[in-house]
Amino acid sequence: MKKWAFVFLLLLGIDALSKALVLEYVPFLGPKSIGYPYDGIPIFSFFGITGSLNMVGNTGAAWSLFQDHSSLLFSFRLALIVGLIVYLLFFNRNKMNPLPLWLVVIGAIGNVIDYWTYGYVVDFFHVCFGGHSFPIFNLADSYITIGIAILLWLTRKEKWQTSTP
Repeated sequence: MKKWAFVFLLLLGIDALSKALVLEYVPFLGPKSIGYPYDGIPIFSFFGITGSLNMVGNTGAAWSLFQDHSSLLFSFRLALIVGLIVYLLFFNRNKMNPLPLWLVVIGAIGNVIDYWTYGYVVDFFHVCFGGHSFPIFNLADSYITIGIAILLWLTRKEKWQTSTP
């Protein structure tokens, strides 16, 4: 359990540090963008895919959904966090691989801390594919996405193993 607590705190700390650095050094994405994709700081560019740092404040969920309901969204996130932690600590029968759900919890906590601290979630990674902009995201969003992807993969893998004679 101690190693999971260390991983939990390390990932949460990296998320918080990345956001603090972005708030300090990356300009806020304004309404008039004139520089590198959307006034961002370039990170990479290859085969028509570009990545940059662009700071935005998101009061909604993924893709800025539910922006006008940020208090309700905050309450939902808190309920989700509490529910997942209770499940992981007391009801999870698959003790072998709790990492995917913990990644979701860590990501959700990171975004709740942002909302509580700043009044919005700090998003800053911006990727464009052939001129098409993907929504700007942060490390906490990545933790959630990776956790869900692992859960889907493990579920699929389990179905493959049980269906094979």
